[in-house]
Amino acid sequence: MVKGPGLYTDIGKRARDLLFKDYQNDHKFTITTHTSTGVEITSTGVRKGELYLADISTKLKNKNITSDIKVDTNSSLRTTITVDEPAPGLKAIFSFIFPDQKSGKVELQYLHEYAGISTSIGLTANPIVNFSGVVGNNLIAVGTDLSFDTASGNFTRYNAGLNITHADLIASLTLNDKGDTLNASYYHIVSPLTNTAVGAELSHNFSSNENSLTIGTQHALDPLTHLKARVNNYGLASALIQHDWNPKTRFSLVGEVDTGAIGKSAKVGLAVALKP
Repeated sequence: MVKGPGLYTDIGKRARDLLFKDYQNDHKFTITTHTSTGVEITSTGVRKGELYLADISTKLKNKNITSDIKVDTNSSLRTTITVDEPAPGLKAIFSFIFPDQKSGKVELQYLHEYAGISTSIGLTANPIVNFSGVVGNNLIAVGTDLSFDTASGNFTRYNAGLNITHADLIASLTLNDKGDTLNASYYHIVSPLTNTAVGAELSHNFSSNENSLTIGTQHALDPLTHLKARVNNYGLASALIQHDWNPKTRFSLVGEVDTGAIGKSAKVGLAVALKP
């Protein structure tokens, strides 16, 4: 793997994962099995309030080509074909959703020691073209993220970001929503031995003059049990515990309370992932 600045999506990723990843208030069950021919089959069921959703996906890897096909309860068939390293540092991704005839897309990603580039184009007569690029190294990186609609001739997205990495901390600054939102995030490793870290994200919206702040932490009680907690300036506090019963089974429990309205019932999310 090439060491470098990574892709634009890597800017601020460690802080986002700490503060937002795996925090879900739904009930989710996932089971993954493997056939004798090497096909990975994953079935997922999710309860969102009174709504039940499900999907089943199959993944097959042959040398450097990975095929992933997913069918969900909305009768959508999502197909993704990924080709790793057709050339050094390059990845090609082809995806489409049936029956949406306008969903086809081709994406190319390129990682270099001092740059990371991702570009995609829709497979339509008037496609949307996406481009993101980062220059720098594994210590400091600056990049931009653009989306251009060839039908209207307008840019539908333009963002910019800065990422600074030290031995035990990562600081990021991004300008999103066409320059209307400024995000600053911070991720600090307190103890690598116990996977203890703290993080924060501050967001300011210029048009509404509103600010939002989320702070959080994570800690490993032991190699099999991980804890996370977060709170934001709106008074919403969440906690997450993940426990691996064995290398193939993970149990996750999430709770969220509104500290400004203690009388309200807490939201509870549950996720179980099995890999027999």
